[in-house]
Amino acid sequence: MRILISNDDGIHADGLKALLESLQDLGELFVVAPDRERSATGHGITVDRPLRITPVRLPVNVSRAWAVDGTPADCVKLAVEDLLPEPPHLVVAGINQGPNLGTDVLYSGTVSAAIEGVINGFPALAVSLAAYEKMDFGPAGQFIREIIPAIFKNNLPPDTLLNINVPAGGTRGRRITCLGNRRYINIFHKRTDPRGRVYYWMAGEPMDMEDKKPGNTDVEAVRNQYISITPIQLDLTNYRAMHGVENWLSDLTQAEK
Repeated sequence: MRILISNDDGIHADGLKALLESLQDLGELFVVAPDRERSATGHGITVDRPLRITPVRLPVNVSRAWAVDGTPADCVKLAVEDLLPEPPHLVVAGINQGPNLGTDVLYSGTVSAAIEGVINGFPALAVSLAAYEKMDFGPAGQFIREIIPAIFKNNLPPDTLLNINVPAGGTRGRRITCLGNRRYINIFHKRTDPRGRVYYWMAGEPMDMEDKKPGNTDVEAVRNQYISITPIQLDLTNYRAMHGVENWLSDLTQAEK
């Protein structure tokens, strides 16, 4: 089995190392990851400059590893199009430092690396540890090791990936979840550099919001110490809204006559 591994925390991140240690004997491990922190880059790709790759020796035994001076999506594209000797059987992104819950998935480089794998026709997982301090990646790595055989036995639906979030400090089990409602209080720290030019540092904290979605959400599951497993599909179409939009566009057309 060939497994392509990427992330958005960079090729030397502790979470990536822990994932590699967990998957050591599952097959050939190929790592293509950003050369530095590329969190919250979403699904951006680099089209305005060349991409540079650097072979890397990691402290964990892998078949090959490369650092890329681009985004997580760049890494997966390069891997499947050129760097890997054969196509991967699976793409795994992570283990991310911090959760990727609800609307986080729209910003997450980790989730985008997995999405890029799915776009290219490969089953994919994104895995995150819901912690920023005192991070023990072991349970998350062990869970990924356990779920991979189930994926190959049962197969994921087409154009679908699994977004997995593991709570810190022990788990009570696992839940299949939908994306929750996760918004942020945005903070911009305005400063001035020595040349008098204004610049900003973006920060923010998640809002404490009541989730109004029916059923289990990923936010609720992790809050209650459950591993969250959310199937995510590429198709973002709101099919329920299509008929309504068609109606008001018809009304608009009638009004223009």
